[in-house]
Amino acid sequence: MSFVLDVSVTLAWCFHDEATAATAEVLDRLRTEEAFVPSLWHLEVTNVLTLAERKNRIAVARTSEFVALLNTLPITVDEETPFRAFTEILGLVRAECLTSYDAAYLELAMRLGIPLATKDNALRKAAAKLGVEVLGV
Repeated sequence: MSFVLDVSVTLAWCFHDEATAATAEVLDRLRTEEAFVPSLWHLEVTNVLTLAERKNRIAVARTSEFVALLNTLPITVDEETPFRAFTEILGLVRAECLTSYDAAYLELAMRLGIPLATKDNALRKAAAKLGVEVLGV
């Protein structure tokens, strides 16, 4: 089965202090399953990694290694996200008090009818409320 992958789970694979057994299990699922991400995912990952570099939380070499790993994984970018920003995503932002970024992940999971892998508490709560299966605590 496929699933939507958010940045909180993705970055748990990079930062060991954020890793859990569940986030490792999500990574393991990518051996046989495909992850879907909204088109903003790459920008979010890049932002967190470069901020971590600036704070000396991660070395540039480790960022490069991690990005190389991500590039090997079966992750498919959904190109419809921008076209849903002012409609479905905006509606979820308002109804569930989410950021537009988090709502993009939730909208994608709802549209594709697949689970959402996230560690974000507000996003997990909104997903559960709307009947979306959640992975990766």
